[in-house]
Amino acid sequence: MQDILGMLTTLRRPRLLIRAARIGMEDYRRDHHLRRLLGHGALPRSGAALLRLMEMEADLNDLRRQSNASYSVINHVDLLIAMMAEAQILRNTAG
Repeated sequence: MQDILGMLTTLRRPRLLIRAARIGMEDYRRDHHLRRLLGHGALPRSGAALLRLMEMEADLNDLRRQSNASYSVINHVDLLIAMMAEAQILRNTAG
């Protein structure tokens, strides 16, 4: 778990994206948001969900950095909200 959270702390993203995600965390509902982002089926535990979300976010961040036309700031903030919320859940359940 510490490795996952450590990986998360090394991410560097634009300040505006992070601020928007922090605000959005207030309305995070795991069941609703994770199903929308990860698809239907059984929801994974927070650690597994966080790893998958981080992979998805890295791909989206690559699109952002390339100024790719398919990049969506809304999707990026949505993924960051879920990542931050899942990390918080993981921290709270670990200790």
